[in-house]
Amino acid sequence: MVNTGSTKPQKTALLLAQRIVRDIEQQGLGPGQKLPPERSMMHSYETGRGTLRESLRFLELQGVLTLKPGPGGGPVIQKPTAGNLATTLALVLQFDDARHRVITEARSALEPLMARLAARRATPTRLLELQQTLADMEEGLDDTPAYLDANRRFHQAIAWSSDNSLFGFLLGAIDLTDHTVSVEQPIRRRQSVLRAHHRIYEAIAQGRPEVASEEMTAHMDEDQAWAEKKHPEVREQHITWP
Repeated sequence: MVNTGSTKPQKTALLLAQRIVRDIEQQGLGPGQKLPPERSMMHSYETGRGTLRESLRFLELQGVLTLKPGPGGGPVIQKPTAGNLATTLALVLQFDDARHRVITEARSALEPLMARLAARRATPTRLLELQQTLADMEEGLDDTPAYLDANRRFHQAIAWSSDNSLFGFLLGAIDLTDHTVSVEQPIRRRQSVLRAHHRIYEAIAQGRPEVASEEMTAHMDEDQAWAEKKHPEVREQHITWP
């Protein structure tokens, strides 16, 4: 029977990359461990040098491997990060002519759910992590880089406290793509954000999912309103591939 579907055949190098990833998983290999030498991989996978190298380069771009040059080098396994996802996300959004406001709108929709789940699932270790971000933010109110770093870590800690790794990686990628979070804020605004973070933390620590969601919604709404009023030009900037 002739296949009349529109699905395109996958490239040999991509299929080989998928096999390599599957073998890494099945063999229980992890970050820091080496794959076999090139000649051995060519024999095992019955492929040519060009196809193998293309596959390895693809996996390197995806953050699965790092290719170390020289004697004793070769492909070394590493764990992909939110940065790898951020690169793809920014590229897709740039080609869609998206503005930075789409990111803040998405955050406003997703983060209340993350906070709700965090109130149900946060471990003592995650709660301590959240507490530390509050302490760092308070200490860094007069230090812009320290304040912004603590601000990001607070939201990322909530995402990971949801016990949903997709939320964790997604928010990390969004943070790396969202330039609006780096907008300069006056001290009164920073203090207001810190108070909002304390309210969200208390709801999570007390195991009150609905309150955590409501507090996060109020915080995100206030943040959007402030940005729209003070920095509308930033929200309308085009997202670009970093």
